[in-house]
Amino acid sequence: MTSKAEELGARPPITVLDGGTGRELLRAGAPFRQPEWSALTLLEAPEFVTRVHRSYVEAGADVITTNSYALVPFHIGGERFASDGARLAALAGRLAREVADEAPAKVRVAGSLPPICGSYRADWFDATFARPILEVLVAGLSPSIDHWQAETLSTIAEAELVRAVLGDDRRPLWLSFTLNDAGAIPGLPRLRSGEPVGEAVSAAIGLGAAAVLFNCSQPEVMADAIDRAREVLGGARRFGSGGIAIGVYANAFAPQTSTAAANSGLSEIRADLDPAGYLGWVRDWIGRDATIVGGCCGIGPEHIRALRAALSST
Repeated sequence: MTSKAEELGARPPITVLDGGTGRELLRAGAPFRQPEWSALTLLEAPEFVTRVHRSYVEAGADVITTNSYALVPFHIGGERFASDGARLAALAGRLAREVADEAPAKVRVAGSLPPICGSYRADWFDATFARPILEVLVAGLSPSIDHWQAETLSTIAEAELVRAVLGDDRRPLWLSFTLNDAGAIPGLPRLRSGEPVGEAVSAAIGLGAAAVLFNCSQPEVMADAIDRAREVLGGARRFGSGGIAIGVYANAFAPQTSTAAANSGLSEIRADLDPAGYLGWVRDWIGRDATIVGGCCGIGPEHIRALRAALSST
């Protein structure tokens, strides 16, 4: 497939993200249990977070993401968040910043802003409840990050709240939406809320996003989302000054429904999404004009290493 950018000879450089953190912590032997998930390591053994960040830098990532996804009352409890949330967010930011600063090549730090009320559950979102929690995360991460990365957004309202909380912060905002991948209709990509991807991309433009991404969904549903985003953004015109980039970082799960329990257990990983299998999908996304690529849950340093090697050989 020939992309619009290639037709115009305007292919921008590809930015390589890191992959998932939680399973890498588990694989490294870090403290890891329900319901705290990856937040438990910050509480009990933060050196493992540093180790995982370094593994992605060594694999060739241009961006590492703060381990702040589970730093919400949904995972660590309301009392613990009230007492430790600000400190843990600052620690997550600092650990990523230290690894980025020691890297031999420039590595950027993405400040992960998670869905406050539960992953995949647009029906649980409550802006009044979520706002003060998000404000704590933003304040804690702010000294350490290069751009904000609101992740796994199931509904446009979550993106709107992030923008409101960030206020006049001038650092780039990347908005990453999670897609309906259980019974998805080909050619009609939608968020887990049911909102059309085109509406989400239009909202991202209005919110001043520097990039619109799709994450934590199966690879099979990403192509339609990229194509729709490209249509809304005007194709290769977005590569000009101030344009909006498109990014993808899929997970390696089986399809997750819109009513899936957001903290019920570790999902099974697909055997076909080994580094070679995942790279095949990434090549397709780049061919469709994605310029930011990486991995989400179940995608590890070995996948990012294969991705970087393939990019370096072209």
